[in-house]
Amino acid sequence: MKISWLGVAVIVSSFCFLRAQAPAETRSVWDGVYTEEQAKRGEEVYQKECAACHGDMLTGGESAPPLTGGAFQANWNGLSLSDLFDRIRKTMPQSKPGRLTRQQDADVLAFLLNINKFPAGKTELYRQSEMLKEIRFEAKKPAKN
Repeated sequence: MKISWLGVAVIVSSFCFLRAQAPAETRSVWDGVYTEEQAKRGEEVYQKECAACHGDMLTGGESAPPLTGGAFQANWNGLSLSDLFDRIRKTMPQSKPGRLTRQQDADVLAFLLNINKFPAGKTELYRQSEMLKEIRFEAKKPAKN
């Protein structure tokens, strides 16, 4: 069977197109997606901007849900961190939604991950929602293969 150069070019370009369409490799909250320093900054923002409604211990209040524990983790399980980031960015603080900077939103999210016992890593959490789509919120640590 003889293949022309045109045929080879079509096969190679098709492979490259399919490769480009493959989903990006995803990570999870168990992969150390924030730093300890970022979580500390987030705690400061949380205490100033969020604790009045969600409580000092993140256990929730009359009009705000808890941000830690089984119910919180089950609510976000399987979603991407961009979903949680966007919720914070667009609806918090309740008194003036969207007032915080993207950096403050990312720092608060890092604090929430830290409080929920997800491990810290060596790089800070992204400030762009698009980048956070690559990180899954998984309530249970995935088994190693």
